[in-house]
Order: sequence, then structure tokens, then C-alpha cells
Amino acid sequence: MSAEPANPVAVVIGAGDATGGAIARRFARGGYTVCCTRRNLDKLQPLLEEIRSAGGQAHGFGSDARDEDAVAALFDEIESRIGPVEVLVFNIGANAPSSILEESARKYFKIWEMACFAGFLTARKAARCMAPRSKGTILFTGATASLRGSANFAAFAGAKHALRALAQSMARELGPRGIHVAHVVIDGAIDTEFIRSSFPERYALKEQDGILNPDHIAENYWMLHSQPRDAWTHELDLRPWMEKF
Repeated sequence: MSAEPANPVAVVIGAGDATGGAIARRFARGGYTVCCTRRNLDKLQPLLEEIRSAGGQAHGFGSDARDEDAVAALFDEIESRIGPVEVLVFNIGANAPSSILEESARKYFKIWEMACFAGFLTARKAARCMAPRSKGTILFTGATASLRGSANFAAFAGAKHALRALAQSMARELGPRGIHVAHVVIDGAIDTEFIRSSFPERYALKEQDGILNPDHIAENYWMLHSQPRDAWTHELDLRPWMEKF
């Protein structure tokens, strides 16, 4: 008897406790083997256990997405040991406000590395895996800063603007090769511990659907991946109904 084919793989770079974790759970429910990364592997264990206890398949990797060799090794291991990468979700944040008068060159560069350069490294490697198969989905998580630079967010806005431009360029090149590239603007506060503890007034809007639910964000990522190729979305923006824009 021939071996059963491996499940397609969804790689979530930056599978944190909110949006990234919710996306990983959603793709696992959809029948994908999810490969989740964070710099600290131990922090992934609750998510991996949750997915497995629900009947899904999940693998965790401690990896620095800013390291070119580490990114190459990560994808090579997944492709050879687990299965073909069909979906990449790049979900690293790096939102660290600072006055331009006080911003250091070192911190500015680090934010760019995390929010933009890491996106390039991981998306380039994923595209190299997908291109010979003429199939795949690459999804980038953007933010309000992808569209406009607010005061005290020069570094974050610069990185997120650059990530959006990367997504646009990749979509135009890879779309005709069967690879769906999309950029998701998350324009609003998300239901996280950070928002709960740091912005209690904003978090209080949760009861009015005034902040984004990570599971609802994840449903939109699944929708993007599931779109027929005659009606692909490149950019999608998500915000609570009461959010100004």
C-alpha cells in the first residue's frame, strides 16, 4: 500500500498569543498541518497543545526570522520532514513607539528588521518553495501604520509601509504564477493582554464589539486563502465598526 499523502502545511511566522495563534488554530481546523514559529519555542507550547488536543496537527520552531540562514533551514526542514508549504502567514509586529527626537538608530533598524526585512526573508523562501508547484498563498499582516505614519511611530510606520510595498511587488510578480499574495491591514486595537492592561478604556469597548477579536481576524485569513483565483483579493482592511478611518 502506498503511504497517504502528507497534509499541506501552513507556516505562521510570529504565532503569538493573539492573532498569530488564532490563525494557526483556524488553519489547523481546516485540515492543515501548522508550523508555528516564535523566537522562544517554550512560549509556543500552550498553542501547540491546544491545537493537538482539538485533533489538529502542529509543530513548533524556535526561529529568528531576521536570520537568513535560519529561515532557509526552517523551510528546508519543513519541506523535507513535514510536507509541502502551501501557506505562509507573516505576522511579526514590532510596534514600539518613540519620539523621533529620542529614537536611536539601533532601535529603528531593529524594528525594520523585525517588521520588514524578516518578511522579505520568509516570503522569498516560501515563494521559492511554491513557485515550482505554481500554487500557494502568502499573507502579510499589516497595521494602521501601513497606510499612515502617526506621531511617535516613525520606525514602525516606515517598516510597515515597506512591508506593504513588498506585498504589492510580490503580488504582481507571483500572481500570474499561481501564488496568491495578500496584505491585511489591521486598523484597530486587538483583544490582547497588552491592550487590556495598557489601554483599559479602549479594552472596555470589547463589550460593544469595539476591538478586534483574533478569531474573527483569523477567519478572514482563511477566507483569503480559500478564494478562487478568478476573484483574488490583494489588500483587505479590518477594523471595528466604530473605528475611525
